[in-house]
Amino acid sequence: MLAVTRLTLNQESALSGVQELPVLGWEIESHNRNVRQTAYRIQISHQQSFDNVLLRGEWQESDCSNNVPLMELMLTSSQHYFIRVQVRDNYGETSNWSSPAEMISGVLYSHEWQADFISAETPADKDQSAGTLLRKSFVLNCSEDIQSAFIHVSALGLYELHLNGQKVGEDALTPGWTSYHNHLLYQTYNLTSHLEKGENVIGAIAGAGWYKGDMGFSRHRNYYGEQTAFISQLVINYKDGSQEVVVSDESWKCHDSAILFSEIYDGEIYDARREIPGWCAKGFSDNAWRPVSRVAHEKSTLVAQGSNTVRKMEELKPVALITTPQGDTVMDFGQNLSGWVEFTVRGKAGDKVVLRHFEVLDAQGNVYLDNLRSATQRTEYVLKGEGEETWHPHFTWQGFRFVKVEEYPAPLDLNNFTAIVLHSAMEQTGYFACSNPELNQLHHNILWGLKGNFVDVPTDCPQRDERLGWTGDAQIFCRTASYLMQTRNFFAKWLTDLRYDQTPEGGVPHVIPDILTGYCGKDRLLSEGGTHSASAWADAAVINPWTMYLMYGDTNVLENQYASMKGWIDFMTDHAENHIWRYKLQFGDWVALDAKEGSYFGATPNDLTCTAYYAYSTQLFAKTAKVLKRNADYEHYIALHQAIVGRFQEEFFTPSGGLTARTQTAHILALYFNLVPEAFRQKTTDTLVELLEEHDGHLVTGFVGTPYFCHALSQNGRVKEAWNLLLKDDFPSWLYQVKAGATTIWEHWDGIKPDGSMWSADMNSFNHYAYGAVGEWLYRVAAGIEADEEQPGFKHFVIKPLTGGGLNWLETRYQSVYGAIGVRWEVSGQDVSLCVNVPANTSATLVLTGAETLLEADGVKFIRNAEGFTAEVGSGEYRLKYHVAE
Repeated sequence: MLAVTRLTLNQESALSGVQELPVLGWEIESHNRNVRQTAYRIQISHQQSFDNVLLRGEWQESDCSNNVPLMELMLTSSQHYFIRVQVRDNYGETSNWSSPAEMISGVLYSHEWQADFISAETPADKDQSAGTLLRKSFVLNCSEDIQSAFIHVSALGLYELHLNGQKVGEDALTPGWTSYHNHLLYQTYNLTSHLEKGENVIGAIAGAGWYKGDMGFSRHRNYYGEQTAFISQLVINYKDGSQEVVVSDESWKCHDSAILFSEIYDGEIYDARREIPGWCAKGFSDNAWRPVSRVAHEKSTLVAQGSNTVRKMEELKPVALITTPQGDTVMDFGQNLSGWVEFTVRGKAGDKVVLRHFEVLDAQGNVYLDNLRSATQRTEYVLKGEGEETWHPHFTWQGFRFVKVEEYPAPLDLNNFTAIVLHSAMEQTGYFACSNPELNQLHHNILWGLKGNFVDVPTDCPQRDERLGWTGDAQIFCRTASYLMQTRNFFAKWLTDLRYDQTPEGGVPHVIPDILTGYCGKDRLLSEGGTHSASAWADAAVINPWTMYLMYGDTNVLENQYASMKGWIDFMTDHAENHIWRYKLQFGDWVALDAKEGSYFGATPNDLTCTAYYAYSTQLFAKTAKVLKRNADYEHYIALHQAIVGRFQEEFFTPSGGLTARTQTAHILALYFNLVPEAFRQKTTDTLVELLEEHDGHLVTGFVGTPYFCHALSQNGRVKEAWNLLLKDDFPSWLYQVKAGATTIWEHWDGIKPDGSMWSADMNSFNHYAYGAVGEWLYRVAAGIEADEEQPGFKHFVIKPLTGGGLNWLETRYQSVYGAIGVRWEVSGQDVSLCVNVPANTSATLVLTGAETLLEADGVKFIRNAEGFTAEVGSGEYRLKYHVAE
């Protein structure tokens, strides 16, 4: 039976707020093998019942089942839309209509914003970090005649929305962090079933957040403005076609809140005695409240955020209560995470709960706070003394595994404490398990590194006084992240800010959103060296959009970022000397172990790393131009790429084929970026292995070399060495951290040294995902699930597993936009059993590397070649068995 099992909009199950028509995608299921869609049709309605159809699409003869544009629908603002699809296949079967996907349109045009930004603060409050309350009462005479009601909300700062005494939605830290002067997101909520006849009250709590709070390691504040502000527009659609709009304006009232202090790094102080009961409920008198003031902000910057808001994703209970040698009371949640602690307490008015959040215990088992630097990560709650009280912070979050209980006015019961895990709401798409428990824990650590740092922006770390969207970390980890979770919309949002924050000449800031340029303060390194355009960091402008295209097959991200991508390539070209690129401050192979004592900069020369990335990004941009049919650009930039490669070979290879820089990273980049003259590829590979053996099989690479190390080995016939490198478990290695009890990825290979001492208090995060970039090797190589850039988004893909590492079995699943791609292999002696699942309406190339004899083919016609056996297959499950040579 043929069925459409999942319909998505921009790869999401629903969108609450859209300004541009999304692309559709759907998954197909069938009991048949080799299923191809031959036609589809789409219907759109304002009703879930589809009684009245807005768009009755005709059958389209096409095998396209993802990134399907909605060409004919004319959106109107603040409306509910339901979309469904029906398909036919190559067996002549026709599916039933799919379950509908739904979306709510936002405020489509800036002139439709009738609301104003309003504030409970004045510029005199610029150094204050207290929360404020805003409210508006309004009357509905005929709530039973409401067809639908939607509210569109944003803030300069952070907000919580309330209606009739209840918080609206599940989101946290809204509207998130963007390049506010250019790009401000708003959220849309469906209030249709929540409005009541008679009085209704909209309430909001506002806080400083990223907008005016204390941010960056230089601890400046007011980067974007000096007072918080709030904007909301409630649109009520009546059944008779009329409409009523309730907006934020100067008729609203405001008051101080019980939030006395709330900052991203330093936590929150909340005095429950100052709560105002019923402040956003009907029947409350706000006569004593003060009027709000209007704040000017360009409304054309407002953009709908349909998905990926930060929200509570999981809950964890403490696993242990510890009394440290110094006598501190500490809760261990068993997992390094980002979020906050929610607790329940009873006590007298004025009693306090004070919590300090931190990542690790020191070698003696005591509380270790030094690596937080100036961030206090402290929450304080003052009780009102009225029975059981439950609380969590509003406008901050912490990075922690452990919590020191500094004050608690009752016997400590771990059941009263819960860690709330916060991160951007993304669907998990990658699943991995194997016979090696330590490798499973490594995968767990990589996944939790993503969870801990994808809190609206891809941060470097979630605990210290930084938490910035460092471009290098995001670039390095992008492919891994996109196997683990659906990152299409997360990165699209962040790349939009990269585009806006790019310099006029195309330079790319080190962090996005950019709060370093012009605010270097105490950081001499940046203030003297420059705050933009470091190779491998700024290359996120090109590598990340291309990765999104590979993983999801959508050209929109390439179209949207094309000028930004081109700007970065042209910036490098403008500052290159005879195709050798280097510019001001470069981070190089950051924190590599071959750095000189006391230095963060690895031994690989910047000229080499910069020029290697210049070549790589130029090639990817040329490919982008080709995809978008910008043929003149393609010809220009592919020629530029060839010229850079030629110059790289001339400058960094000796006539005898050796690299001038005898470092692991130099050889890794030359191999992975295809910069090696073919005649010297074997020599370059052999030298890389020699460099590995000089360190007893250990890496000494930093941010630039590490992500590609296993690839450089496995792509060049050194599969055994790649597995051995991955599975090293003494310092330095990935599994060294696992054996040390890590639950996330560390910033440094020896964040905690073998003797229990710390690498450094200065820069030593224990939740820093960059080195987790090895995760893509697990999916792309060990499991062998590789994208095909000619048919991106896994419309066609390659399954080419590489067994090894002493593993008896390995199993992965990747939830592609077409459905689940599954791979499981088992090894018994020299025999390999392989089970592969290929989703409907896709095809795959199966490569049985090293296969000497085919034992079971499951009806697949294989061709023998130099690699082993190869076959082209359509959808279905395949069970294969083959014998590999000794």
